[in-house]
Amino acid sequence: MWGCQAPLSRLPASGETPMSQSWLVSPLATRPSFTARCSHSTRHTGWRWCCFMERPLTLTRGSSWAHCSYCHRGATGPWPLTFQLTTRSAMTSKGPEEEHPSVTLFRQYLRIRTVQPKPDYGAAVAFFEETARQLGLGCQKVEVAPGYVVTVLTWPGTNPTLSSILLNSHTDVVPVFKEHWSHDPFEAFKDSEGYIYARGAQDMKCVSIQYLEAVRRLKVEGHRFPRTIHMTFVPDEEVGGHQGMELFVQRPEFHALRAGFALDEGIANPTDAFTVFYSERSPWWVRVTSTGRPGHASRFMEDTAAEKLHKVVNSILAFREKEWQRLQSNPHLKEGSVTSVNLTKLEGGVAYNVIPATMSASFDFRVAPDVDFKAFEEQLQSWCQAAGEGVTLEFAQKWMHPQVTPTDDSNPWWAAFSRVCKDMNLTLEPEIMPAATDNRYIRAVGVPALGFSPMNRTPVLLHDHDERLHEAVFLRGVDIYTRLLPALASVPALPSDS
Repeated sequence: MWGCQAPLSRLPASGETPMSQSWLVSPLATRPSFTARCSHSTRHTGWRWCCFMERPLTLTRGSSWAHCSYCHRGATGPWPLTFQLTTRSAMTSKGPEEEHPSVTLFRQYLRIRTVQPKPDYGAAVAFFEETARQLGLGCQKVEVAPGYVVTVLTWPGTNPTLSSILLNSHTDVVPVFKEHWSHDPFEAFKDSEGYIYARGAQDMKCVSIQYLEAVRRLKVEGHRFPRTIHMTFVPDEEVGGHQGMELFVQRPEFHALRAGFALDEGIANPTDAFTVFYSERSPWWVRVTSTGRPGHASRFMEDTAAEKLHKVVNSILAFREKEWQRLQSNPHLKEGSVTSVNLTKLEGGVAYNVIPATMSASFDFRVAPDVDFKAFEEQLQSWCQAAGEGVTLEFAQKWMHPQVTPTDDSNPWWAAFSRVCKDMNLTLEPEIMPAATDNRYIRAVGVPALGFSPMNRTPVLLHDHDERLHEAVFLRGVDIYTRLLPALASVPALPSDS
């Protein structure tokens, strides 16, 4: 742990208070609080401060944000740092009265039980309605299916002829096995180190609140941008998005948003880098059904359903091994660049001593975007035909519209996004999303989109037991979006805007 002296490195702007303060900083972050007066009102004394250290630790790397708890005026900027070793005990978490308000809002959202298969979507919608009221944002509710509401919060831009920025996040979370958690997954418990334990902490309630808090800061500072910013909070993503974004993009309310570029979820990165996804694999859920001769299980029957299904399973698992070896042998390939498959269900049989007439196997394929889909489906069919008569396949899900968002300067959205990250000394790792997100529906209607959850130095714990996120990583994400949104919402007029 470190102590640091951090005077302001620039003169305060209007509404900000000049101050110099000593406090303690951990290698991740802390939130010391102190007494200072807001120049907007001499009665306001409730300042909160957050400092983020960059690694490797140096004498001049870091950024901080302070704001008045009453009127939310604030200051951001780099601060020169000097270090001296101090004790770990001094860094234990203070009481909730000293918690950063963005963290408090995050934890409030995490406590809303939007867990599948029976998410409390009504509570989430009410939460965003109230947040919109507090921030002075427009709020629209679009019921895309009975009980499935997309909430749209809007910050109008100054030039309505330009296309808008779409910030998307889903409200539902996956089920939990509470017995495997260290803390109640819906309590949003924060330990003494600053880790927040909750289902949705990484996937993806953190991003929802980071959007909102970035907009809050920018509005408080008096900014307006040419392009309108829409934030969409959608249901049903964790079970395919079929009652959420898939329907929403087909509706006139979506087209009225005139989205020119979108951001949606990404995945944590345990290294210093940040992962950004420019495409994603296509989910193909395949059920192979085999029929054959039934009979008494004491006999050596020929042409059984199990015998033929076994051949198909072997063919598919051999393909899986080939793709795995291709990934392992090429250090330049990421998981999203190859096609994965897993056997997820086996069904059949009625008794131990009866050979079943029908058996089935279900597979989850995630098909890489550069695969020839027609040829790949023909390969699946050929494996079934080679197994014998009576073997068929059907698709429970079959996404056929992979799109790639360019990650070079030919794409002005990428140019703006990557320029901000470079200015903030963020290392980006562009990849293909190995899973499926709502971005596939957004890209399919012609909107370029990136998947980005600003969580580096963080283990990947989405859908896992003890899903958690450090409050400093969360707050750093708010800082990042506070820089990204002005750049994206200020991209000059493009031919596509018309």
